[in-house]
Amino acid sequence: MKVVLLCGGQGTRLAEETGVRPKPMVTIGTHPILWHIMNVYGAQGFNEFVLALGYKGDMIKEYFLKYYALNSDFTVDLASGGVTHETRTCRRNWKVSLADTGERTQTGGRLKRLEKQLRPEGTFMVTYGDGLSNVNATELLKFHRAHGKLATVTAVRPTARFGGLRLDGDRVEHFKEKPQSGEGWINGGFFVFEPGIFDHLEGDQSVLETAPLENLVKKGELMAYRHEGFWQCMDTVRERQLLEDLWVKGGAPWKTWKD
Repeated sequence: MKVVLLCGGQGTRLAEETGVRPKPMVTIGTHPILWHIMNVYGAQGFNEFVLALGYKGDMIKEYFLKYYALNSDFTVDLASGGVTHETRTCRRNWKVSLADTGERTQTGGRLKRLEKQLRPEGTFMVTYGDGLSNVNATELLKFHRAHGKLATVTAVRPTARFGGLRLDGDRVEHFKEKPQSGEGWINGGFFVFEPGIFDHLEGDQSVLETAPLENLVKKGELMAYRHEGFWQCMDTVRERQLLEDLWVKGGAPWKTWKD
């Protein structure tokens, strides 16, 4: 099953970092937050990724082009230019597809551009390239398959202002992106979709979190997987420092993999 990571936004609220790099490449410890997110999935056996690139996407392409070499031992023959990999020390068995989905494209539009790649393969997962969680992706997928609806969003309870959800049992009955105030469950990303989601996306300016998901709510096709554990986005310098502190002190709740 493929996992789509939305990596194209400009991250203007984190301009101190994103002026020189795309937001998914901002580091937590010595690794980009993108690497951390991929490990959350990879540790649970989800190893096929599709990265929807946009702003400064070339930096993400370069990172993965060099990843194997920089994480392996090798010998370089300077006379011929040949490279021999000695012992495989790269422990990630990920398959990563990188797709340029446009610098100005909205979240739904990025997903729509991947339709030909994703639709034939059935169910797929999606999340943002700037949020970390210890969500159980296996249980999330099991929940999605059990209810038989078109889409599942992971509902979380942070302190910040993001997309608010009102729930009737496990069914989402109201979805509103970024309310000015209010408490309760919010959109934490970590979606699961059936290919029918593409029928609700209409082009580059389609914003996944507005009309597409709101229409699914009206049709009773959006369900919520309640996650009571750790979740934290990285929208500001303060939030980036919070994640950095957790990682450096060895208490990162999202780290479920072995180095």
